Formats: sequence, structure tokens, C-alpha cells
Amino acid sequence: MSEPSVRPFRSGDAAAATALLYESSGGMYDRYAGNRKLAERAIGRALRSEQTTASADVVWVAELDGGVVGAMAGMPYDEWTPRAYRFLRTTLRSIPPWRWPAALWLYRASGRTAPQPPQACFYIDSLASETAYRRRGVARALLAEAERQATGQGLQSIALDTWVDNKPARALYVSDGFEEVAYTPALSGLPGGVSLLKELR
Repeated sequence: MSEPSVRPFRSGDAAAATALLYESSGGMYDRYAGNRKLAERAIGRALRSEQTTASADVVWVAELDGGVVGAMAGMPYDEWTPRAYRFLRTTLRSIPPWRWPAALWLYRASGRTAPQPPQACFYIDSLASETAYRRRGVARALLAEAERQATGQGLQSIALDTWVDNKPARALYVSDGFEEVAYTPALSGLPGGVSLLKELR
């Protein structure tokens, strides 16, 4: 069986990458935008814009069997807060104004609940693989790319967050050398979260 290969995002990947980044949120993009169509429109706008948490320059894709089957958005953590704010400003234009209060609440609530990872880390904001290609090394290939990026930028660790009930993802990350370092409780309909960290030696 062939192995997945990882490369930076290209404009022709937009449809596949948008769908994968949407799936990575575990339903949070629907809560943010209202439905999948609006959420994918918002993600597409962020991909085309500069300095967001989903801009083309921080997205990598995994290819297997001739197609894009995985995607990851990641960046040095000291870039994340301004990029997240830029994501908010950019994507609000893609959803109806009457949804803005709920979107703003979700943005603020997410920031309050998740613990802050180390400043000198590479932060994986989104990671997803196509359901039909799971257990074929796609996510591990993307995690390996995150490690290459972190090492190349002189960063000391890799951090990410996932949901408490996402047991397959948690098992994958732990088996890849991540440690579960913090847990956040469910809040006003938001599920509980897990923060993970992998120290690079």
C-alpha cells in the first residue's frame, strides 16, 4: 500500500482542504456559522485571506491514491492569537449578521476555556483526515510535518487541543508521543476539551 505524502497547500486544494478543515472542528463550525454551507464559505474566505488561522501559508495537505485526503493548519503559537482575531474578522463577513452574537460568544468562550500552551511551541489549530483513509497513516504524516516545522523553526514542543469524547484522536496523539496536560469542563453546550503537548528533544 502506498504511503501518504505531505506538502504545502496549493490553490487547487481549496475544495478538499475546506471540507477537511470543516470536519476537524467536531461540529463547532456549524455552531459558529449556522450550517455547513455557511461554515465552508467562511473557511474558504479564510484560506484566501492573509494572516488567519486557516490562511494558505499555514495549511498543509496529505495526498494518497492521487487525492487530498488530509489537512492540517498549524503555526508558531505566538502567531495564533492575532491570526484567530483575523479569522474572526474575515469570516464574519461570510455569515448572516444575525448570527454574529453567537459567533462572537463562541470565539470568546473558546478562548476562555482552553489553557494556553507554551509560547515556544508549534500549535496545531486543525487536523483531519478523510474517513475512508483513516488508519492509513494520514494523520501521522501530518503530525510528522508539524514536528518538522517545529524543529525547523527552533520551537521546543507541539501543542493541540481536542474534545474529551474524541477517543480515537486522543489515542492517536498519545501513541505519537503527546501527553494530555490539561482538561477543560463542558461549558454552556461546548463539550469538554483536552490539551496535549509533545516535547521535542
